[in-house]
Amino acid sequence: MSTLNLSTPLRLYVHIPFCVHKCHYCDFNSHVRHEPPWQSYQQALLQELGHWAEHPAFRGRKLASVFFGGGTPSLAPASLIAAVIAEAKQLFGTDSQTEITLESNPGSADAERFMGYRQAGINRLSIGVQSLDNTMLRWLERIHNSDEAIHAFQMARTAGFDNISIDLMFGLPEQTLEHWLETLHMALKLKPEHISCYQLTVEAHTALAARHAQQACPLPDDALALAMLYATREHLARAGYLAYEISNFSRPQLKCRHNDGYWQYDDYIGIGAGAAGKWNTSDGGITRYSNIRTPERYMERAINHTDAINSSETLTIDEAAGEACWLALRRSEGLDRRAFRERFGIDAASHFTDELEPWLQQQMLTISDDAIALTQAGLPLADSIAASVL
Repeated sequence: MSTLNLSTPLRLYVHIPFCVHKCHYCDFNSHVRHEPPWQSYQQALLQELGHWAEHPAFRGRKLASVFFGGGTPSLAPASLIAAVIAEAKQLFGTDSQTEITLESNPGSADAERFMGYRQAGINRLSIGVQSLDNTMLRWLERIHNSDEAIHAFQMARTAGFDNISIDLMFGLPEQTLEHWLETLHMALKLKPEHISCYQLTVEAHTALAARHAQQACPLPDDALALAMLYATREHLARAGYLAYEISNFSRPQLKCRHNDGYWQYDDYIGIGAGAAGKWNTSDGGITRYSNIRTPERYMERAINHTDAINSSETLTIDEAAGEACWLALRRSEGLDRRAFRERFGIDAASHFTDELEPWLQQQMLTISDDAIALTQAGLPLADSIAASVL
């Protein structure tokens, strides 16, 4: 049976829920506040961070990565970001290899703010470009245009960031393959270290879902969306980017270590409204929690009670093993059979034989002595293949 290993990597996620505008496709925990209560929110984050630093599963463990997500973290004052980073370093510790990322919206970017984030300790920036086609940006309800996105990237470089990621979306209404590749080529001219390319999905409980139900959006059909996926991988590989996960591409050695930690089932602390965290339990399962989502209720709870948990659950070792397999199959390297055996005390290929065999027969995945991984043909069915082990 697996034993709890406190030497494994620990991640910290910090959620900044405030936005200037909530885009109609967004299903993240984001809230429009014209004057966000930054001082109270900072106090709540620091209180919550102190609480988790004393938790037996996290006490004494060094942070391998920190990620400020949202919402729009680039709305936050640099002083808040600096305070959280300083407290995290004091309570947990970091080293020169600790990756500290902040998501930025081009519509809220400015040179002074970027300089402040750099001085605060941010060493990786993720810019939510989404598109470099102004028609598509308007449909997405983004508050920036193409020129502003490019300018935001250039300001980040001037501020000293040498590890920048940009997010792009494909599969947009009436988007052709040529239109998508034009955006991709424009993005490549910026020479970012990392590119995330996501297909638009109509998520339940969003404004877009309600509109789509009334009148279907002219989204690309499955064949065109698949052509976009394969063309993306081909063009980025030719430009020197490694596809280390289904939707993520990087220069060598510059993958997002924080997100890769999720796919490798590392422990992580989540602080902030709606944030989530998990830790491995001594019997091989996991416990995970999610915070109160409404910022005002979150702040009241965190400030007065130090934690702000809304719900939690514990998974058995078998349930955790299925979830770990599901996440690992998103990685191009696939599931590391040795690491899985060390973590759960079982061989993944043997344990999931019945679930994986049909996909193996269809050549949607491969099983070697070292790994279980999707093939190129399996990429479009990644969710279905991964879900079969849950």
